[in-house]
Amino acid sequence: QRLGRHRWVVERTVSWLAGCRRLHRRYERKPEHFLAFVGIAAALICHRRLTK
Repeated sequence: QRLGRHRWVVERTVSWLAGCRRLHRRYERKPEHFLAFVGIAAALICHRRLTK
């Protein structure tokens, strides 16, 4: 019952990050760069959600 709520949040977040097309190309490179791009993508997603 409660697992479904948490799973939905994770799936929604992953789908938002999948919207950043450059992110999956950077996955194979240095992990520090990949984490930096994930942070930038998360910041952009938050900015877009807050400005609505």
